[in-house]
Amino acid sequence: MVDATAVGGAGPLQGVRVLDLTRVLSGPHAARMLSDMGADVIKVEPPAGDLTRFSNPRIGGMASYFVQQNVGKRNVSLDMTKPAGVALLLDLARYCDVLIENFRPGVMDRMGLGHAAVAAVNPRLVYASITGYGSAGPWRNRRAYASVIGAETGFTKAQGDAHADSDGSVVAHLNDPHSHGDLYTSIEAASAILAALYRREHTGVGQRVEVSMAQTMLYVNEHVHDHLWDGEVSADWIRSFQPGDYPVLTAANGESIVISGHPAERGTFDRFVEMMGSPELLDDPRFASVGTRLEHLDEIVSLLRVWAMTCADADVIEAAAEVHGLAMGVLRSVRDIADSDWAAETGAIVSVPDRSGGRMRVPNAPWVFGEGTPGVRGEPRFRGEDNVEVLRELLGLDDAAIAELAADGVLSSRLPR
Repeated sequence: MVDATAVGGAGPLQGVRVLDLTRVLSGPHAARMLSDMGADVIKVEPPAGDLTRFSNPRIGGMASYFVQQNVGKRNVSLDMTKPAGVALLLDLARYCDVLIENFRPGVMDRMGLGHAAVAAVNPRLVYASITGYGSAGPWRNRRAYASVIGAETGFTKAQGDAHADSDGSVVAHLNDPHSHGDLYTSIEAASAILAALYRREHTGVGQRVEVSMAQTMLYVNEHVHDHLWDGEVSADWIRSFQPGDYPVLTAANGESIVISGHPAERGTFDRFVEMMGSPELLDDPRFASVGTRLEHLDEIVSLLRVWAMTCADADVIEAAAEVHGLAMGVLRSVRDIADSDWAAETGAIVSVPDRSGGRMRVPNAPWVFGEGTPGVRGEPRFRGEDNVEVLRELLGLDDAAIAELAADGVLSSRLPR
């Protein structure tokens, strides 16, 4: 397994400095992406700390959720409600290339840290805002979390509808256990930041970029076009591929697998039939067309499940699927794939210090560059652990000035015992 503290080589964003004022997930993941690309990311936390610091599992005051989104960043903790804290942040912004925040619209302006104030001290800075519904419009002030955004943008309803009974009744609409609205928005925000940095190299001037969670969830939903389609759709075609109908099969040894392909689709149905060695199904009137196959989809899937039980294991199914041009994947847990030879050889999972003498595992960055070495570096930091280093390095403050800021409650820290 890759040891994150041993990763060497400069990343492609070496020399870029990021001021990360974000909390919880959408902003922290975007900033971690920039850190994994080699940027020097300074995470700024309030005295109360990021909410994820108090999650579980945890060891010695270090929560694994916080570690996954913030490893590799330096950490400063200060009180943004104090004028001296705001002044420090403006001073730090002078020496940064990017500022990223995910407060509700208007909060940064009220603190004196809005785009106009920051651009006045550093016109080259890229100022990135992540919002729930955008900084304009009737929903701008609504609270936004991934589960809420999933409900508002059609994801939660579509997921429940996809698993309706044969009579069309929905068993239940449930929240997804994964925070898609946060993570997708993180990726879009990081992309916008990189584009703005590229633009700055040509103009010499930074700009404000904004990404909303709600618009992101529409943007990444590949089926929006179909939901908004008002015309007729030929009965000979599957609407928008419908991957929710792709079969989940179980081999004789209990291994479950997913085959990518709709069993009723033109051409794909033939491949399934050939894979099962059941050519007589091609002449079955129930399966004569896409329309009739959709009417009898449960029967096709039942035939596939019976066939799968004749296969000793997932390898046998994969071999048969490969012959007929069908992609297949084993239904694994996260731990299963993290412990696989694939993860070991690609470095998909890395080991980072838990700051209590042990180590914890987190996912590594997925990119491979011809030049530059991206990936997790360093170790997770306690709140305010880098106050002295950052303020001395960037602002030239001496120990007496830093001690005075701490005594006045502007700086704070929660260091390891």
